[in-house]
Amino acid sequence: MATLNTKLPLNTGAQIPAVGFGTWQDQDAQESAVLSALNAGYRHIDTARIYGTEPAVGRAIKKSGIPRSEIFITTKLWNNSHHPDDVLPALEASLRDLDTDYLDLYLMHWPSPFARSEKLMPRDENGKIRPGEADYVATYKAMETAQHSGKTRAIGVSNFSQAEMQRLLAETSIVPAAHQIELHPWLQQKEFVEWHRQKGIHVQQYSPFGNQNEIYDGGKNMGKLIDDEVLVEVGKKYGKSGAQVALAWGIQQGHTVLPKSKTPSRIKDNLEGDFRLEKEDVDRVGGIDKKLRFNDPSGNFGWNFYADLEGKKK
Repeated sequence: MATLNTKLPLNTGAQIPAVGFGTWQDQDAQESAVLSALNAGYRHIDTARIYGTEPAVGRAIKKSGIPRSEIFITTKLWNNSHHPDDVLPALEASLRDLDTDYLDLYLMHWPSPFARSEKLMPRDENGKIRPGEADYVATYKAMETAQHSGKTRAIGVSNFSQAEMQRLLAETSIVPAAHQIELHPWLQQKEFVEWHRQKGIHVQQYSPFGNQNEIYDGGKNMGKLIDDEVLVEVGKKYGKSGAQVALAWGIQQGHTVLPKSKTPSRIKDNLEGDFRLEKEDVDRVGGIDKKLRFNDPSGNFGWNFYADLEGKKK
C-alpha cells in the first residue's frame, strides 16, 4: 500500500486525516491542484480566507464527485474579522465560497486583530497595517458560538504563543481542537508539542518542509530542509525521499502535516509520506533540530508573535 491513510483523533471525537492538502499561494492553480489531490486520495483540504482559494476548493470538491461527508475541510478566520460581531458573517462567507453548509474545523489564523474592514489588509496612509482592538479571547468566544450553531464542527487557532494559549484556555470554555503552527524537523518545539499533548490539543504542521517555500527570506542562504543528509539517508532505507521522511516523522508525532504542491506527481508523492519509520529513524530525525523558524510577520502585522517559543529571533 502506497500510503497508510492514517487518521488521528481530535478532542471532539472526530478523526482527521493525517496528510492534509495545503492551498496557500498559487491561487489560479488551486482548482486543478485540489481536484488532482482528491483524485490521488487526499480527504483533508486546508484553506483560509486570506488565501483566496476557498471558491476553487469548493469547485474542485463538487467536480470530484466525492461526498462532502468523506472530506475534512479546514478554513481560517482572517485578522480583519476579529470583532466578535464579524466572526459569524466571516464564517458564513467562507461557507458560501466553499459551497458547503458546515466546516470540519475553523481556525483563528493569527491572534492579532486588524482594523474592522472589508479589505483583508487594511492600511493607513503610510501603508502600514491598521491594528484592531478586538481581543483574541472575545474573538474565540464568538467562534465557540459558531461551533454551537453547527456551522463548524470544531474550532481552533494558529500561530499562538504558549502564553497566548494558556490565557485562551483559562478564559474560554471550549478547548481548541487543533493548533496549526510552523513545525518541521528543523523547528521541532518538543516542549511546546508536549504541552499540547497534555491539554488534548491536536498539533497541525504547516510548512512541513521548512524553507522549501521561496517566500521565506530567512531560508534562502542555506540548503533546503528536504535535502538534509539525515532525511535523505533515512529515506534511502525505505525507498523514500527526504521530503517524505519529513512528513512521516510529523505523522509519527501524532500530528497532521500540510504539504502543498500544484504538480500532480509531487501531490501523489506527498500522500505517500504517510508510512512508518522505525523508532531509531524517528530518533535520528529528532536529532537534527536547528530551532530555525522561517515564518514571522511580527513587524508587518504589528504584533510580537511567538514571544516565548523556540526559533524566535530576539
